[in-house]
Formats: sequence, C-alpha cells, structure tokens
Amino acid sequence: MSTCQTATADTHTLPLAGLVFALLAAVGFSFKAIFVKLAYRHGVDAETLLALRLAYSLPVFAVMGWRARATTRNGKAPLDRRDYAWLALLGLLGYYLASYLDFLGLDYISAGLERVILFIYPTIVVVLSALFLGKPLTGRVMAALILTYFGVAIAVAHDFSVAGNTDAIVLGSALVFGSAVSYALYLMLNGQVVGRLGTSRVTAGGSIFAAVLAIGQFILMRPLAALDQPLEVHLYALAMGLFCLVMPVWCLSEAIRRIGAGPVALMGSFGPIITLAFGWVLLTEPMGVAQLTGAALVIGGVTIMAKGKRRA
Repeated sequence: MSTCQTATADTHTLPLAGLVFALLAAVGFSFKAIFVKLAYRHGVDAETLLALRLAYSLPVFAVMGWRARATTRNGKAPLDRRDYAWLALLGLLGYYLASYLDFLGLDYISAGLERVILFIYPTIVVVLSALFLGKPLTGRVMAALILTYFGVAIAVAHDFSVAGNTDAIVLGSALVFGSAVSYALYLMLNGQVVGRLGTSRVTAGGSIFAAVLAIGQFILMRPLAALDQPLEVHLYALAMGLFCLVMPVWCLSEAIRRIGAGPVALMGSFGPIITLAFGWVLLTEPMGVAQLTGAALVIGGVTIMAKGKRRA
C-alpha cells in the first residue's frame, strides 16, 4: 500500500514540478525587458549593461562548462576546432547579437511591445525553414502567420497612438525584430549540434563566447570608467544575468525533461502577458485594449502554429 501511495505521489508531483519550472522560465525571460528599462533610468548605455549582465553570469556558465567537459570521460567526445567554431557561432547569434539588438531596441520602445515582437520568433523559424530548407507552408501555418503579424501590427499601432515619436518606435521595433531573427537562426543551428555535444556544453560554451564578445565590445567602445555605475544598475545587471538568463535556461531544461516541450511552450505563451502586466505596474507603461488584443492574437497565432507542427 505504501508503494502505491508513493507511486501516486510521484505521478502527481513530477508534472506539477515541471509546470512550476516552465512558469519560472517564462517569468525569468519576461522580466529581462523590465530590468533593462529600469536600468536605463539611471543613464547606463546598452553596451555597458550587456557587458555587466554577461560578466555576472559568466562564472556560472564557466562552472557549467567545466562540469560538462568532465562528462567527456563518460561517453561524450572532446570538443574539436569545428565544435568550438559552432559554439562561437551559436554564442554570437543566440546570446550576444540577439541580446544586443534587444537592448538597443528597448531604448526606443516599451517593454510590452518588445516582448510581443520577440515572441514571434517561432514564426521566423518556420519562414526561414521554408525559404532555405524547403519545408512546406501549410494553409494552417499561413493562417497562423497572418494572425500573428496582424497582432504585431495592432500592438505597434497602440504604441504609435500613445507615443509622440513614431520614428523611434519604428527603429526600436526593427531592432527587436532583428533580435528575434537572430534568435531564430540560433535555434535552427542549435539543432545541428546539441544532439552531438549535449545541452550543457552548448549552453555554457555559447554563453562564454557571448560574454567574451560583449566584454570585448565594451572595452573597445567605452572607457573602463563607464563601469562606475549606480548600485541599482549593477543590481539590475546581476538580476538579468542570474534571474533572467541562468535560472530560466536551467528551469527550461528541467521543465522539458519532466513534462515535455509541448506543455513548456504553452506555459511560455504567458510571457508577453507577464511583461505587459509588470511593465504597467513597475514602469507605468500605458496598457490599452489594442495592445492586449495584439498580444492575444500573437499568442494565438504562435500557439496554432506550434500545435500544427506537433501534429505534423
């Protein structure tokens, strides 16, 4: 009887834990824009803030990489030059360029609009796969694409109506869209190596390369005196490094391991709503019916597309 009770408890506990990890990942990723906007209030620039974020997360990823390297003795082959080149490319696209363009864009648009635009990255993966890999676009996918980008248009129109500088919104939206494209490319290439190298080595290696790029960029573009930022900036950068990068990456892996990619993707759809809500509360960003409608259409379009891919 006690064995049955234990088995029943495990059956109920593991899915709940997986959902909690998935929700924590969504919250962590969604809060990045909030912390960036709060840090910008203290006059810090994107290059300095990005360097601080990755510098604070670097020790954690270095330990992760060292532990992953130790597992080579248990079946994984050592990394060769080609592997390091792949890790450098993934770090460039997924952790450096995507973040840098996002940070630049957040200087022009609201956190809520940023999250809505970033959330369309699965649609970019689908379009790029159709263009370069010959994967067909079904009628369901085309309808989801139209729904998603119509939602983005509504969200952008909302910001046009409440902001005075439309040129800034166009520029910021383009930068964040570029961030989404960079991240989509990262996801497409990530699948080419993660099965061979393992998630930990790819994540740690890519993050370390990205940190080197961001810190190198800071050294070239800014004086070291620029690191003398208010304590709040350093705390926001630390929070972005640990709470919005290290923690959600780990939680995402744990969630997928426990409940699978489908439920995790569904939980991730709360991301834009989380950012919109906390942008309204913490940043006093205006939130109207148009923005909520746009976010709902984007979430709906991405969800329809994800369901279609799973059925296929």
